[in-house]
Amino acid sequence: MLQNPDVVIEKPSFVRYFWLEWLRPIGEALLLALLITTFAFTTVGVLGSSDEPTLHSGERLFVPKYQTWLHRFGIGSFHRGDLVVVRPPSSSPYAVQPLPFLGQLGATFRPFFIKRIVGLPGDRLRMVQGQLYINGKAVNESHTVPYWQAKGQWDQSSSLANSDTWTFRKGQIGEFAVPQGMYFVMGDNRSPGGSEDSRDFGPVALNQIGGRASFMLWPPLTRDTNGHWQLNWHPMRAPQGLQGIR
Repeated sequence: MLQNPDVVIEKPSFVRYFWLEWLRPIGEALLLALLITTFAFTTVGVLGSSDEPTLHSGERLFVPKYQTWLHRFGIGSFHRGDLVVVRPPSSSPYAVQPLPFLGQLGATFRPFFIKRIVGLPGDRLRMVQGQLYINGKAVNESHTVPYWQAKGQWDQSSSLANSDTWTFRKGQIGEFAVPQGMYFVMGDNRSPGGSEDSRDFGPVALNQIGGRASFMLWPPLTRDTNGHWQLNWHPMRAPQGLQGIR
């Protein structure tokens, strides 16, 4: 095939080639990933022991973010017993954490906590020697309390174990009424100092909740107490003792 000698094929410049073949595709992929993790779904990793025995460090959970956006527009709501990822208030001593490796240079980030909703807007809460009461009824917390009792570590005497001395209340006593539009969250770790939660920093607003942890993703397999392997993929359901409370 003969080529027309008068036609000059212009080669793209290096800058244009670099933009078209590398920078733009990477930028579009990052933007798509940002939109997905902001509005559709994300995963969160468990760090620390504040939700033992339910969650353990190193596990990873699936969080459908779209539910949160629907709730913010008045469609549906979170329920008592849901495990949610929460942005703690800036007054929390753990609200700002150093970035891995870059922390030595002063780089920080605001982490999410994973906590369980125990109080809905309007609920009346009280805790006496580690026993939680909601709307005047003692709550059966069989998902966590027996575990810490068996270990001899159930917190019954600290300021967190008694609602009259919850840190954020600053001397107020009696039942605490969760304000409208707010949620009271607690960790499942009921050992002394085991969880920083609403008993420290108070109830959280809807816009501080990043989503509900709905499914255990990682690890896919774990060993039971007898050393046998078992499938670890499962939905994260609300404990029975926190359901049906009026």
